[in-house]
Amino acid sequence: MKELTIRTSRRDQFVNVTSEVQQAVTDSGVKDGVCTVFVPHTTAGITINENADPDVVADILYALDKAVPWTSPYYRHGEGNTAAHVKASMMGSSAQIPVKNERLQLGTWQAIYFCEFDGPRSRTLWIVLK
Repeated sequence: MKELTIRTSRRDQFVNVTSEVQQAVTDSGVKDGVCTVFVPHTTAGITINENADPDVVADILYALDKAVPWTSPYYRHGEGNTAAHVKASMMGSSAQIPVKNERLQLGTWQAIYFCEFDGPRSRTLWIVLK
């Protein structure tokens, strides 16, 4: 298992970690298999989406903010970060990517994004190859 530290600079932020995950695959020596990327946090997530147009990430963050506003008189969680927990659950805490010939098998426009919803923080990302 490889552990990465991701540093975020904003409350809501997507960080493209594709090159770091690919490097972990290369370093592992696994030729063919499955790469699992896991986020061990309840206010952060992982997703795979378009990497060609940065407006896609901006649009996703906008849509998540509209769907799950930061404040609501109905939120009950005492820490005040309910929206971060909900968004993290919507994105999910892991992604699996096939590996062939030591290469992540992502689509042409796909990238792996670490999703921060309660930053800025220093976060952990685990990469497991089998």
